[in-house]
Amino acid sequence: MKPRILRTGTAEFRRFLAAVTERRTNDGASSVDRAVERIIRDVRRRGDAALLEYTRRFDGVKLDARRLRITSAELKAAPAKLAAADRSALRLAARRIADFHRRTMHSSFSYLDGVGMRLGQIVRPLDRVGIYVPGGLGAYPSSVLMNAIPARVAGVKEIVMVSPPSPEGERHAVMAAAAVAGVTEYYRVGGAQAVAALAYGTESIRPVDKIVGPGNAFVQAAKRMVYGVVDIDKMAGPSEVMVIADSGAKPSWVAADLIAQAEHGSGDESAMLLTPSMRVAREVADALEDALESLPRAAAVRKVLARRGALVVVRDLTEAFEIANRVAPEHLELEIRNARRWLARVRAAGAVFLGGFSPAPLGDYLAGPNHVLPTGGSARFASPLGAYDFVKRTSIIEASRRTTEKLSAAVAHLARMEGFEGHARAMELRVGKRNPQAEGL
Repeated sequence: MKPRILRTGTAEFRRFLAAVTERRTNDGASSVDRAVERIIRDVRRRGDAALLEYTRRFDGVKLDARRLRITSAELKAAPAKLAAADRSALRLAARRIADFHRRTMHSSFSYLDGVGMRLGQIVRPLDRVGIYVPGGLGAYPSSVLMNAIPARVAGVKEIVMVSPPSPEGERHAVMAAAAVAGVTEYYRVGGAQAVAALAYGTESIRPVDKIVGPGNAFVQAAKRMVYGVVDIDKMAGPSEVMVIADSGAKPSWVAADLIAQAEHGSGDESAMLLTPSMRVAREVADALEDALESLPRAAAVRKVLARRGALVVVRDLTEAFEIANRVAPEHLELEIRNARRWLARVRAAGAVFLGGFSPAPLGDYLAGPNHVLPTGGSARFASPLGAYDFVKRTSIIEASRRTTEKLSAAVAHLARMEGFEGHARAMELRVGKRNPQAEGL
């Protein structure tokens, strides 16, 4: 079946757009939530014993408590077990990711305002964070780098990684990435039980301050449920790509970029082309068919294209950007002439890739900016993961008697407007003013 070609303004396109944007809802999650609630309660009650039981049941791996943690020696030795080319690629990516995230750091500040009050903010790293790295379909060293390196750049001292073990044995690429990224503790546990352990602690795993990283529906539900006990990054969803292409775009490149994000395997990914050229849409459809003939994960991509994929012919590029801002895609590729000139039109996207030589996979692995991006339309209000996500801010206020005398009347007035007499009196006492109603107290 060829990928569908739609025109804006038609009922079919409106139905497709509604299907894409409705991913922001959480329908059908009740059974997952109930299961996750049970797992979290069990981990809180039984600790390591629950982790070991779920690891045996869900991952098919039998461990004892001594094998939950990968030792420092194992972690240190992991890079040497990789081929030299693999080590080189990991280290190149790590350097580029760290360099970018250093530039995103916020600094403490302090200043004296017009009435003589000293104000400021102290920015400090979190003490201990948890990094969740998925297992399942394969090994994802890039996920390790993108989650752990910003934490290290921010100054986090304890970076605790959890990842489900594989029945086939250790995933050396993931272990090596953990060593390169500066992970300080690594545990062989995954799923909702790993999130519960990071949040509440067990005999082997001390609780963390924040949990970040992608995962399946159970992992995401667990993160949502422990929020408040710990902080979390965001609710990660299936991968999304939108390509805006003009008549000069190369159809084979566009097709390859749609496939790259559609091949993740959940079947709920989204891949969309917006172009004012019917010729480009048809040629991309042909290029997709040609590429899928030899693609190992062709079945997964075809499923995505059938459910949440379309080649959309728009009136013009202005309409394309209007649709893009409504969808707020995770990855937005601009394969158009003078792409940088159009950047001002983008109001909502996780990451923007300018020009045909900047495909999304470049950002997925080693461009530098994070590949942990807002999905499901949340780019309307959310940002990529960064070093700024691993710090906390504390406000500082220091006033002299003279400053307080200048401001006390206004503070007391505002407090009484809200019905808080105690607030007003606490302020007025500093400047020697006594409330007549308080004389008998």
